[in-house]
Amino acid sequence: MTTQNVVVQEAVTMAVPPPAAVPNSSPMFPYPPPRASPGYARKKSFLKMVDIGGAPNSGRIFVSLESMRASSPTHLKAPTALLTDDDDRLSWMRDHPSALNMFEEIVGMSKGKQIAMFLDYDGTLSPIVDDPEVAFMSEAMREAVRDVAQYFPTAIVSGRCKDKVFGFVQLAELYYAGSHGMDIQGPEASIGSKCTRGSKSVLFQPASEFLLMIDEVYKALVEKTKAIPGAKVENNRFCVSVHFRCVDEKRWVGLAEQVGSVLKGYPKLRVTQGRKVLEIRPSIKWDKGKALEFLLDSLGFADSEDVLPVYIGDDRTDEDAFKVLRERGQGFGILVSKIPKDTSASYSLREPLEVMEFLKRLVDWKRVSTKGRARV
Repeated sequence: MTTQNVVVQEAVTMAVPPPAAVPNSSPMFPYPPPRASPGYARKKSFLKMVDIGGAPNSGRIFVSLESMRASSPTHLKAPTALLTDDDDRLSWMRDHPSALNMFEEIVGMSKGKQIAMFLDYDGTLSPIVDDPEVAFMSEAMREAVRDVAQYFPTAIVSGRCKDKVFGFVQLAELYYAGSHGMDIQGPEASIGSKCTRGSKSVLFQPASEFLLMIDEVYKALVEKTKAIPGAKVENNRFCVSVHFRCVDEKRWVGLAEQVGSVLKGYPKLRVTQGRKVLEIRPSIKWDKGKALEFLLDSLGFADSEDVLPVYIGDDRTDEDAFKVLRERGQGFGILVSKIPKDTSASYSLREPLEVMEFLKRLVDWKRVSTKGRARV
């Protein structure tokens, strides 16, 4: 592990290329794909970079203080300097309009298709809180998700341990993809040939060989970080989350160095960043995007044009799912954020309350359209 000062190209935001054209296909979106807003520009920064290791053939993994600062800009305690000016926001909103304002257009895309809903949990169905153990969703949100699941196949795709996120949501009729999609389980009614032998409700666990390693790393990180006030290490079964939301900013680099000191002994693991959290995961080609594709396959929509996947999330890890939908030219992502961010999502919502409003409107629209067909 090394700590070094380097000059890096910091891309505040970057253009997202449109998906490759598919012959004889019509565009999924009535407006251009996301692009960089004019007010955003690349700039050079002199940053302290912490080398926290890396898997073989993947290069070194560096974490900067600046990237740690930027990992949760929508938190209530975020400095106002992180907020962009009105012109930048207006430009960004033209490229990522509110899903509520564009609701009629969205449901118009679903004509002749089955909507399938994919929802992140933290920051999407529940507010971001200092203590991840008390990130409870409201009863009103639970009711909204329950109603959505009555009409559309619905999955929760979270970085949390599957059992933990199920404990928060408490809806047995949903699919759950925990640990960034590395632990997938469906409702009993969905059991089919894809279920894992011996545990009929489990659909897929692509990282099961890493369970003992993840547990070792969790215990080591708990020991290494216990002297850093506010640090919290969470065992999410197939990944480990090191939360620094309540850590003094002066200790962030030290925390990253402690993480690196542990990981140098585990070259098969990698680190990604989320909203004020460092995520330690197996170095396998699996993420929320792969989980979304697996779930679509499990639902019988692998090569179907009769499905409209909708993925709602707020975190960097949700970008993998947004990118999959854009590359498929099918469905769309909705980013939950109060500020402009580089994203492959096509629409935006500002906070969980707006997510709940969108879900309720979707259910109301479906009920009305269903009654209309029944009268014909």
